[in-house]
Amino acid sequence: MKKQIDSVDDYISKFPKEVQEKLNWIRKEIIDIAPKSVESISYGMPAYKLNEKPLVYFGGFANHIGFYATPTGHEKFKKALSKYKQGKGSVQFPLEQQLPHEIITELIKFRVNENLKK
Repeated sequence: MKKQIDSVDDYISKFPKEVQEKLNWIRKEIIDIAPKSVESISYGMPAYKLNEKPLVYFGGFANHIGFYATPTGHEKFKKALSKYKQGKGSVQFPLEQQLPHEIITELIKFRVNENLKK
């Protein structure tokens, strides 16, 4: 049976150092862009809400980092994300590649603006 993850720190600590660095960068970027967001664990991964609505989620996996910015976020950045494996509201960034910092930053900003309009 898996141990319950109680915090984002606890979640990130379970990964190898190189993955922790990437996850911590995403976390810091979210907090810097959306300092009023509420951090939690949801669906077993770090989750952020702003204006009581989901903002973004991220998670570490065996071969990639998943980033979830809702279908609207991914639709808006369809072209920029086209080289990555995607789902309706998710994108996978392979661990062996550098994170696309600019895309992630812009996705977060887009979602913040969406949430503040609601």
